[in-house]
Amino acid sequence: MQVIFEKKINEFNKLINVDPDKSISIRAFLISSISQGISKVSNILPSEDVFSTINSLKKLNCKIIKISKNEYKIFGKGLGSFYTTKKTLLDLGNSGTGLRLISSIISTTPNIEVNLTGDKSLKKRNMSKLINLLNEFGAETYPKNKVYLPLKLKSSNFPVGIKFVAGTSAQLKSAAMLAGLNSFGTTTIFEKSKTRDHTENMLKKNSKSILLKNKGNIIKIFGKKTLNPLNIKIPSDPSSAAFFAAICILNNKSELKIRNVCVNPKRLGFYNILKKHGAKIKILNKKNQNNETVGDLFIKSGRIKPLKTSASHYLTATDEYPIMFIIAALTKGISKFRNIGGLVEKETNRILEMKKILKKVGVKCIATKDSMTIFGSSNFIKTKKQITIDSLHDHRLAMASSVLALCTGTKIIIKGFETVNTSSPSFLKIVKKLGGKYEIKKK
Repeated sequence: MQVIFEKKINEFNKLINVDPDKSISIRAFLISSISQGISKVSNILPSEDVFSTINSLKKLNCKIIKISKNEYKIFGKGLGSFYTTKKTLLDLGNSGTGLRLISSIISTTPNIEVNLTGDKSLKKRNMSKLINLLNEFGAETYPKNKVYLPLKLKSSNFPVGIKFVAGTSAQLKSAAMLAGLNSFGTTTIFEKSKTRDHTENMLKKNSKSILLKNKGNIIKIFGKKTLNPLNIKIPSDPSSAAFFAAICILNNKSELKIRNVCVNPKRLGFYNILKKHGAKIKILNKKNQNNETVGDLFIKSGRIKPLKTSASHYLTATDEYPIMFIIAALTKGISKFRNIGGLVEKETNRILEMKKILKKVGVKCIATKDSMTIFGSSNFIKTKKQITIDSLHDHRLAMASSVLALCTGTKIIIKGFETVNTSSPSFLKIVKKLGGKYEIKKK
């Protein structure tokens, strides 16, 4: 599927709803599947990543029923209840979250042996850190010394809690927590810097299973404690919202309201960085919803200063760097992004690939393994030639390239645009609602 953009978007004043949060949707299904009783999850993200997780859970004999649009019942049978035949294949598609978290649950469920795979993008992602974590709980992967999918995972028959020092990956932290739930004894996780805490928030109702100490920097998971069923309504995804916020900020005389967005402090890095550099962004109507903070985003267009980020920003803005690179390219001055080496290990090397995209439209960039310097201009002169960009199965590259086209009027053809469906299946519909023009070509 190719999408062609060639017209600059006009000014707008709109109210929109963006797609539900992917991270929370996936976690809700996984935790419900090992809870005791019937859980209800509504307003799920209807994306390929979420469906890959659902299909994998069904193969592990978890009963899941769709009861209405984006609403499901999950019939959990408790910790250690997964079972399946040997050589069962679990295909997690593009979902690194689904792969890491379902693998962690399987790792401490006795007598499970499965084959794990994914799409071309997921197969290129190094899983050595995940494998090392699963090994600590006594699980094994085959072939030995192989760190890329496909892999065989054999669970531990006697998992014991571990001590784990978490890095910058919220997925690995969550994996340690979920594996610890069905292990004997206590799993203790130490966090030097706080990452996304959706898993902690979802487990808080089970006070016998989790204890947060030292302002949450120490997480204790007490194994073999029954989990209560969930009743969760998923809020909108702040990462998906960021792309539409960027269109508004970069456009002329535009205003945008985005309703019911997850405004968890660990997810607001993009918005805090932009506000610090002059963007007109407000969060109103805050409320607590299933231990997550939800609110409405109000954005106005206007000039901002060149962006400067450091290590402290990375943990709360990981997914938004591609769109921040676009904003920097269209903002007068030199923007500098430091300590972003983790972007190399995403669906693509997002530092290198974003540099290639910006170079195609004449924007000067200097990139290293953990930094990006962008020489931006607010008077962007669109290139007369058309630009073709391959998404490389990276939804964030495709979405960022769309914003570049819409805000400059450059004719950009984006190949493999269907990858956007992994996180934001409503993306093009919302672009259309804002007045954006595009053409779809299917092969």
